[in-house]
Amino acid sequence: MSGDDRIDTSPPGDQPSAAADQPAATATDSPGDGDGAEHGAEQMEAAVEADLQALLAERDSFKDIALRLQADFENFRRRVTTQHAEDIDRATGKLAEAMLPVLDAAEAAFVQHPAEVEPLFNLMLGELRRAGLEAMNLDGKPFDPNLAEAVLHEPGDGGEPIVAEVLRSGYLWKGKVLRPAMVKVLG
Repeated sequence: MSGDDRIDTSPPGDQPSAAADQPAATATDSPGDGDGAEHGAEQMEAAVEADLQALLAERDSFKDIALRLQADFENFRRRVTTQHAEDIDRATGKLAEAMLPVLDAAEAAFVQHPAEVEPLFNLMLGELRRAGLEAMNLDGKPFDPNLAEAVLHEPGDGGEPIVAEVLRSGYLWKGKVLRPAMVKVLG
């Protein structure tokens, strides 16, 4: 065997092509006097435009995320503020509810000794009213089981039940029943 008769044992994909033996063409070798440079500039411009569009899309995506986070935070802040206000109302309502026996005692003392107890009773009732306490005036009005407990019944004219007498005052706290009144009902 001579040196030119050697058997090639390399895999078929590893064989050098005939084009690999030739030198690479340069921009000056192309026929068209500068067409290669213009084509390269157009490709570069298209690549820059594509990158710019991708960056703008990414910016818009981040902007949307930031706006959503800002809206979520605003909603969270409103929710916390509302919950905080409700917690304060609930706590002050419990304090007002705890003061009701004292208010009842002051009311009973006022009935027995109006001149001596009136200044203190009015002062206490005034402060509680400013905080949100309202006394229910149910005397002579139609009986509402949501506002009062009927502890005594007297026969009436057969019509709608009417509150004949308030035995213990009922109170609202910021529009909600804090304690229902105890009443005597006609009807």
